[in-house]
Amino acid sequence: MHEEWNERATNLLKSEMARAGVSYEELISRLQEIGIDEGYKGLVNKINRGAFSFVFFMQCMKALGITEVRL
Repeated sequence: MHEEWNERATNLLKSEMARAGVSYEELISRLQEIGIDEGYKGLVNKINRGAFSFVFFMQCMKALGITEVRL
């Protein structure tokens, strides 16, 4: 059951990255601009697992310039 929710979280974050035209590398750079330090491998693993915190999700949305998300 948790895997389904993790997959949904992964898909939502990846789709927002795609809409913004942002790669993992670019997301790392944008996160650094707002004071969040994430390495490439750690970021990719975190996103692909889908088991990230809501705080991390909000940080990514801020870095992507997204103010609204439809669930």
